[in-house]
Amino acid sequence: MNDEYKVLIVEDDPMVAMINEQYIKQNRKFRVVKKCRDGKSALAYIAQNEIDLIILDVFMPVMDGFETLRQIRKAKHQVDVIIVTAANDRDNLEEAIHLGVIDYLVKPFTFDRFQVALEKFAAQTDALKSLETLNQKSIDSIIENTRKKSDEIYPKGIQERTMQLILGHMKKHNGEWLTGDNIAEETGLTSVTVRRYMNYLAESGKVTAEMNYETGGRPCMLYRTD
Repeated sequence: MNDEYKVLIVEDDPMVAMINEQYIKQNRKFRVVKKCRDGKSALAYIAQNEIDLIILDVFMPVMDGFETLRQIRKAKHQVDVIIVTAANDRDNLEEAIHLGVIDYLVKPFTFDRFQVALEKFAAQTDALKSLETLNQKSIDSIIENTRKKSDEIYPKGIQERTMQLILGHMKKHNGEWLTGDNIAEETGLTSVTVRRYMNYLAESGKVTAEMNYETGGRPCMLYRTD
């Protein structure tokens, strides 16, 4: 197991790069060793230095994130990548998956979600380094433990995948007030599940919640993202 993972931040926005660095500093397993503002300078640094993990933006000058990632894979650099981007379309996500990223974070992301991505990387990497040979049982264990590490970030009963499904739906209706029934119907989740997740999201400040008394019957909660 590695005591400290070396992280390279590739981000052209100095403010976002600073936020990413501060988030990483909150996790003792990781250390930022370099920040680059474009893919070309990042590739030059990777060629001369050992890096464990790259926090990679997509939209950058000189060389964008996807071209940078393609060049990393072409050169067979042994480094993992977490994509951070404002792009939330399917084509970009599919390309990121095909290029083997550890995680895909859509800006603006929360501190908790960023830590999920870091822990996902650490769980998988630590498990792989602890094994000399692999069989199906050990492979299944690595994949399962990686998922569990992600889930442990959240309280009991809250799973990252379901939360991201709800948040993704909320972002499609950014600024609009939605009821729990609206969210349940359009996500395919039960009303009970949606209520539990919306309570958590409201308490953690990820969504805004407000009681609607103008229903003509029982008041209901309304939710929105700003």
